[in-house]
Amino acid sequence: MELAGYTAGQWLVLVQHELLLFTGLMFLAGAIDEWAVDLLWLWKKATGKLDTPRLSHGFEKSSDAARGAAVFIPAWAEADVIGLTIRHMLAVWPHPSLRIYVGCYPNDPDTLAAASQAAGRDPRVRLVLTEEPGPSTKASCLNRLYRALLDDERRGAAPAACIILHDAEDMVDRAALPLIQAAMGGADFVQLPVLPAPQPVSRWIGSHYCEEFAEAHAKSMPVRDALGASIPSAGVGCGIDRKWLGRLAAQRGNSLPFAADSLTEDYELGLTLHELGAECRFLRVRSASGHLVATRACFPANLLAAVRQKTRWVNGIALHGWDRTGWGRSPSEIWMRVRDRRGPMTAFVTALAYLLLILVAAGQMAAWAGYGEPLQLTPVLRWLLLVNAAALAWRAVFRFAFTAREYGVLEGMRAVGRIPLSNIIAIMAGRRACFAYWRALRGAGVVWDKTDHAGHPSMDDEGRFARGAA
Repeated sequence: MELAGYTAGQWLVLVQHELLLFTGLMFLAGAIDEWAVDLLWLWKKATGKLDTPRLSHGFEKSSDAARGAAVFIPAWAEADVIGLTIRHMLAVWPHPSLRIYVGCYPNDPDTLAAASQAAGRDPRVRLVLTEEPGPSTKASCLNRLYRALLDDERRGAAPAACIILHDAEDMVDRAALPLIQAAMGGADFVQLPVLPAPQPVSRWIGSHYCEEFAEAHAKSMPVRDALGASIPSAGVGCGIDRKWLGRLAAQRGNSLPFAADSLTEDYELGLTLHELGAECRFLRVRSASGHLVATRACFPANLLAAVRQKTRWVNGIALHGWDRTGWGRSPSEIWMRVRDRRGPMTAFVTALAYLLLILVAAGQMAAWAGYGEPLQLTPVLRWLLLVNAAALAWRAVFRFAFTAREYGVLEGMRAVGRIPLSNIIAIMAGRRACFAYWRALRGAGVVWDKTDHAGHPSMDDEGRFARGAA
């Protein structure tokens, strides 16, 4: 069969060539972007500007650590984990002045019961019911907690100077509260690292978050901080100066600080505070014993749940973010926001690359069978392949090193082996996010497409509260 003078085999070779050229150039652009961040990190590490300080012994026992601190925990359909989170938080943060606000929904009695049982009669915990049934957006629940805080203060409670955000599945660090409070002396917003817990029952899906956060929160976020760019909130382990929440509420014009119509209100929070002039910092600190002061959590352990979670991140940050938060003003800010929003394009190019592998394999087998001809690499294509292969090896080394630093050599090796699976999850999430964004453009409402949580980092392998978790 011939089309415009080309046989079917020649058309296949032509398609392979063009796809290889396009994906090679796109991967090269991404590699250059990553190399720029890597080199900045290496330079600042070498010059001592990104050193990770250590806390002194006894730092976490400061009696003033919780003075003026209030924790917000939104909880929808979290009956399996909210009790563990509350009990663990009360155990490691025993400060009598701490206030914990847990947002529950009237049509979610299981979560309300689990939270109530965990809180017991501890006066530091207040369970707050939303007016509307769930699921609303997470930001809407946070706004309800903010109103509850205001109500308490009007009734005579001590004013909160610092608001700390956490999710229902978090395991907080003993030193996190005093660290955030101490940092508030020179900053208006601070973000601590997040460390996903490795999951023996889900070595490949649930644990693939380990390397992603290990590298992002050891390299990308510190570089972002060093450049003076905005610090996106992770929605957990972050502290906000109370007066800045008031300014956000005033800016929105509805007396509420969180964007209830946003899929990623946490990410948007950090960017908005930066634009308003708040001093924002990313805090990477180790305890006196050497462990990273971070929020630990179990992430989705099955494929569909992981795709669903990452869909919300991609949709909210990369797609809705164009309209909601703009691109910033400074060169470093524009660069960082481009990096934040490249997810759908990266997923598309990666999908093309996997399709290309199939086409090349099919073409090669056809050539061996005497049909068509194999793809001949031009000097440009050969150079692109070599450079991108070197970039992939470079990425694998970095991924191994950052993962091994926090989780050990064995987990670092698994991290390299999980690269193809991470790519597949990103492709599936990118596709799903694009369809969700298209539905939103046609008027679909924004709802809390939350992740189901069954595991908790404070549990041992048999699901019991770990003796050393506190």
